[in-house]
Amino acid sequence: MASKNGQKIKLLKGEKFMYGILVCLLLAIPMFSVYTSSLLSETNNEVEKLKSNIDSQELVNQSLAMQVDELASLENIQKIAEEFGLSYINDNIKIIATE
Repeated sequence: MASKNGQKIKLLKGEKFMYGILVCLLLAIPMFSVYTSSLLSETNNEVEKLKSNIDSQELVNQSLAMQVDELASLENIQKIAEEFGLSYINDNIKIIATE
């Protein structure tokens, strides 16, 4: 750098240090921004995969719940009872009420 009368302006050690820090910050801030954006994107991808797994597991659970309801139906129980030689006699059922 030159002044009006042709002399060089010297930078002090502190000024050199501050300019160095400023240059480092100007380079580091955009890199940090890109890095955090990539981490956020990766986390969002993992969340979407987990949501997909949860949805598929919920479908499996619903299917199994329907199968349990079908197997526990009175008609199915009576059919299986008949296969094993058992019968459903309403007079044999006793209700015990507790007060």
